[in-house]
Amino acid sequence: MLGPVILAASRSDKMRRFVSAAPGTKQVVDRFIAGETVDQVVPIVEDAADKGLEVTLDVVGEDITTPAQAEAARDAYLELVGRLKDLGLGTRAEMSVKLSMFGQALENGHELALANVRPVVEAAAAIGTTVTLDAEDHTTLDSMFAIHEELRKDFPETGCVIQSYLFRTEDDARRLAAAGSRVRIVKGAYKEPASVAYQDKAEIDKAYVRVTRILMEGEGYPMIGSHDPRLIAIAQELGRQAGRKLDEYEFQMLYGIRSDEHVRLAAEGHRMRVYTAYGTDWYGYFMRRLAEKPANLLFFGRSILTKG
Repeated sequence: MLGPVILAASRSDKMRRFVSAAPGTKQVVDRFIAGETVDQVVPIVEDAADKGLEVTLDVVGEDITTPAQAEAARDAYLELVGRLKDLGLGTRAEMSVKLSMFGQALENGHELALANVRPVVEAAAAIGTTVTLDAEDHTTLDSMFAIHEELRKDFPETGCVIQSYLFRTEDDARRLAAAGSRVRIVKGAYKEPASVAYQDKAEIDKAYVRVTRILMEGEGYPMIGSHDPRLIAIAQELGRQAGRKLDEYEFQMLYGIRSDEHVRLAAEGHRMRVYTAYGTDWYGYFMRRLAEKPANLLFFGRSILTKG
């Protein structure tokens, strides 16, 4: 039951200050965050490519309070696209974006987020890659899906994310599993009320399987975001049942978690993409990683004790 507590803490400025100052924090943050700058993350992309892996890059930062900050987020992604182009890595790395970082929660946020994310999607397409819109809490999803639909008119490979813990997701999956779509399925990592989301892990896992089946049996391109060996095996079986070749769907896992499994799946012929976050505003992302798995929290606790 620690997960909901940690997720609540991810919104606390007091807890942010405590975690940031804790002596063991950097060791744990470095496990999940690839670096603070583009220069630091580029070698990781190159190393992944050498291992037969692909990546999706996320410039972390969600606490946007002004239009200027949203424009700075846009520019950070445009800088990233430029570096990928210069290094010839466009086909090995896509980008994941949170629309909150592009101003979605501000006044006229829907229009602002669309205006800021469009040039990033356009620049990505120009170097042969794509952008996936990450899912955030349930109150933002109608806006995210509307922006996704609008972007796909000009950039049809723009992807989106759905979360199995939400009651609405099976209907969303049926709507999205159309030809040409790219949909990532994850369990979900935000604190959601019982009125909109499953609270029990077993129910979330069952929903994950149902949604994965819908995506595999659809005409789009499923992206299976999970570290759970059982769910990975089920996804493989559902892919076989649906008659999919190994390059007709992919697995995605987080940077710093089960790295050996990344390589194993790629060696089996699967497309394997590593979700790689970088940047200075790491707190919200970091706390959700702690909430997802108790072992992550234990690792953090041990680091504080040994560094204190």
